[in-house]
Amino acid sequence: MGHPVLAGVDGSEHSLVAAEWAAREAVLRDVPLRLVHAAPPLPGDAVPRQAGETLRRVGERVVKGVMADLGARYPDLRVRGEQSAETPAEALLSAAPGAGLLVVGARGSGGFNGLAVGSVALRVAAAAECPVVVVPGLRPGGFGNGARPADAGPDVVVGFDAHRPLAEVADFAFGAARTRGAVLRVVQAWAFPAEAVSPRMLFVTEEDRATWEDEEDLRLSDALRTQQEEYPEVTVRTDVVLLHPAEALLNTSRGADLLVVGRGAGRGGGEGRLGPVAHAVLHHAGCPVAVVPHSV
Repeated sequence: MGHPVLAGVDGSEHSLVAAEWAAREAVLRDVPLRLVHAAPPLPGDAVPRQAGETLRRVGERVVKGVMADLGARYPDLRVRGEQSAETPAEALLSAAPGAGLLVVGARGSGGFNGLAVGSVALRVAAAAECPVVVVPGLRPGGFGNGARPADAGPDVVVGFDAHRPLAEVADFAFGAARTRGAVLRVVQAWAFPAEAVSPRMLFVTEEDRATWEDEEDLRLSDALRTQQEEYPEVTVRTDVVLLHPAEALLNTSRGADLLVVGRGAGRGGGEGRLGPVAHAVLHHAGCPVAVVPHSV
């Protein structure tokens, strides 16, 4: 049996959307779904016993309700639920080492209108030992909310830097595309090299630009060769674009099923940090974003 998909639920609309996404993913992977509920922390050092018991009963109802709903709609789903006495972020991080994937809503019951990504989602995306998928709510006008043509198949988009190829990120993206029968769009953002800056020239010629872009194309093709041989059934389309990486990813991911980015893990694969590109796409993408830890 493979590692389960783990999802945090708190009864909020965002967490229910994320739980359904996690259920579909568990069915696709043919693994169990594990739901975790943790009550939000209460103010003060001492929590009245009655308040704690009330929160426990509410959490129990939430978990049972989600399990029943998902079980009825996904008959092949194997699902179990549990409650944790830890804070929401710590509960999910404690459970993450045994999971193949952790799924959270972009924000939970403690958020407010206009908040794109809450503290729990940011914390687990930056610190979990396994890949984390942050599932957004509908944000009208968001970068990734563009509609696909009705006859278009699924798309997985991955941000990739051929100058620093990351096998963990590429493997996750190729695996996600294979599982979904999706096209994999690999986005390589690039900038003019240092030699473009010259006191004798105030502009870049089209010939030079084309040469540098061809070099980026070749470098990307070489960097992906191992994964393309390992996943021959995945259709790959590469986009080499002269843009900021975050802008390139947000443009390409309009209407995508999943956007994949990496984040450096700390020593031993533990807590790292979200880089500026991962941070930007989490706040502005309209599709689920997978944040994959990689060694640094």
